[in-house]
Amino acid sequence: MKILYINHYAGSLTMGMEFRPYYISREFIKHGHSVDIIASDFSHLRTNNPNIKNSKIDEIDGIKYHWIHTFKYNHNGVKRIASMYQFVHKIKRSAKKIAKDINPDVIITSSTYPLDTYAGQKIKKMCKKIHNKDVMLIHEIHDMWPITPMELYGMSKFNPFIMSLQRAENSFCKKSDKVVSILPCAKEYLCEHGMRDDKFHFIPNGINILDWNEKIPLLDEYRKTLEKIKNEGKFILCFFGSHTKSYSLDYLLKALNKKDRDNLFTIFVGGGNYKDELISLAKELDLLEKNVLFFDSIQKKMIPNLLDYCDAIYVGAIKNKMFKYGIGMNKLFDSMMSGKPILYAVEAPNNYIDEFSCGISVPAENVDELSLGIDKLLSLSKDELTTMGQNGRNAVMKKFNYVSIGNEFCKLIEKDGK
Repeated sequence: MKILYINHYAGSLTMGMEFRPYYISREFIKHGHSVDIIASDFSHLRTNNPNIKNSKIDEIDGIKYHWIHTFKYNHNGVKRIASMYQFVHKIKRSAKKIAKDINPDVIITSSTYPLDTYAGQKIKKMCKKIHNKDVMLIHEIHDMWPITPMELYGMSKFNPFIMSLQRAENSFCKKSDKVVSILPCAKEYLCEHGMRDDKFHFIPNGINILDWNEKIPLLDEYRKTLEKIKNEGKFILCFFGSHTKSYSLDYLLKALNKKDRDNLFTIFVGGGNYKDELISLAKELDLLEKNVLFFDSIQKKMIPNLLDYCDAIYVGAIKNKMFKYGIGMNKLFDSMMSGKPILYAVEAPNNYIDEFSCGISVPAENVDELSLGIDKLLSLSKDELTTMGQNGRNAVMKKFNYVSIGNEFCKLIEKDGK
């Protein structure tokens, strides 16, 4: 089949995230399908954006990327919103040509926001008119918009942008043939907005296992520091990722300060707008260098070697109303893949730590409970820690990897898409 994947922010290994459309498209190709991705030539998520002066079409690992020129922007704001409408409008304007030239059997609308459903719907209509065939239209949900901007930025439901997003959400609920969600508990909400319950399919986030097989050595400075800590017989707890308030890292520092734990050392690896405040807090609590170290960001392929030195990994998040639909942060799956137990301080209905017995789960934003969770980790035997870690790795190998995710997606389109 010919698959058309519309995702404003789609990336690749050389460009950077978003990675999900790229990885899933590679699995489609392995199953014998062809894939065209329509994406913007600018995304704030990518490390490198394409240069479309010479060509507006690139082929990357068998996937044909069609670039739509849109506004550049620096932060969330009016210009980013304008780029969304510009992207969708340009695709709609070219819908007849896209339908004629690509002639898709399946259309997946997959941008973070729901507006691209209108582009998919128009291309589907043109395929019917030009080729006299019914095309499967799938809407893929990454985040719950318009709820996400309302919760994050306090936007009113009567804001014109939010009202526009709500109309688009209602539209994809009613007019898509299938709705794929990385959030397992969104079904009831979507049904309230017009989706038939049999349209809903949960296909989770995950990792690319090959990334773990292509790991590169850790920086010498970090390796030597970690080896020194290990040689002192200390238990190493690690957080890796962006240092932002959303990951509840201040709660972790306060929990570490609850009591003396001479056998525990915690490392924070990454950058972010909250890092300076965290370092100041660690100094104030007299933890810095004695029990806590902050490392700069490292390359993604160094993470497997970093985690080899660690005994457990911290994954936390602030309390958030949006989590009631479920959570699927990539950081969690990377942590599970490491084969190390996880100290998990997140409140969401899907708790993979409990489901797969791969760590210690405690309530979010609770210093006392987090401190007890740390003590419980420290009390476990080496065999118990190893079993927990292996449980998490087994779950990723079975379910939360892009081969399995791609297979699930292929079953969905191959069953009804021909």
